[in-house]
Amino acid sequence: MKNPKKGFSVRHPFLFGFSLLLMAVALLWGAAAFFHGKVDLFSAGKIGVVNVQGTITNSLPTVKFLRDLRRDDSVKGVLLRVNSPGGTIAPSQELYHAVKRLAEVKPIVASFGTVAASGGYYAAAPATKIMASSGSITGSIGVKAEYANFHQLMEKIGVKPVIITSGKMKAAGSPFTELTPEQREYLTALIMDMHNQFVDDVASARKLDREQVEKIADGRAITGREAKELGLVDRIGGFEDSVTVLKALCNIEGDVKVIEGPEEEKPLLKEILGYLGIVPEGSATGDGLIFSY
Repeated sequence: MKNPKKGFSVRHPFLFGFSLLLMAVALLWGAAAFFHGKVDLFSAGKIGVVNVQGTITNSLPTVKFLRDLRRDDSVKGVLLRVNSPGGTIAPSQELYHAVKRLAEVKPIVASFGTVAASGGYYAAAPATKIMASSGSITGSIGVKAEYANFHQLMEKIGVKPVIITSGKMKAAGSPFTELTPEQREYLTALIMDMHNQFVDDVASARKLDREQVEKIADGRAITGREAKELGLVDRIGGFEDSVTVLKALCNIEGDVKVIEGPEEEKPLLKEILGYLGIVPEGSATGDGLIFSY
């Protein structure tokens, strides 16, 4: 005969234990959802570290990573570490706009390494704050187009190229023919349009007078110290100084969790070419003409 005075836990120990387990899981799940979605009392938050390394030819992984950090409410701010001599036009502009969008919703501090020039500077221009070591190489605001011309060599060996185009500008920049004056004028106008976009965006992002930017936008490279005097950089400092500034902007004290990316595997040859400033892909027209920052 069952003892009516015995409690449920005694009469059904397995069910009682299972019920306690379910309650514990529910409480933990609810607490995790609350702290992740609303308030985190155990952590000051996270910061993202975004690396822009080597020649800029493919911006997509970095743009996606910046977007993810922008949408992640647990990420309070972002450090953009730039060590790039520049790169091709459109990818540099894509990074510029991705950084600008992020800066509209949370602080982003750009930290310059050895070099953050041309497209590397372009990408960082909209950051909330820009920091560089006094000896960092930056600036180099300008556009260039380059291609190898084999016209005279082919004449010497008796080879005459035949090029059939739908328009007189289609073959401009072909390595097998000399530029006509009209083609040179056309390419120069193309380059100047890209140049003016660069100057406009830097002036807008840095809140500088356009004429002031234009004066130094002749392709010259400058040091971090000179860049600060010209308004292209906000403060002199290295990586740790940049982290300190970012934490202050985010009102974070103590240690923080860091999310670093993007994860991008590069073949060794491409990595070497990038640091040498040689554009390995994604930058040329069909005729081999390369436009780059």
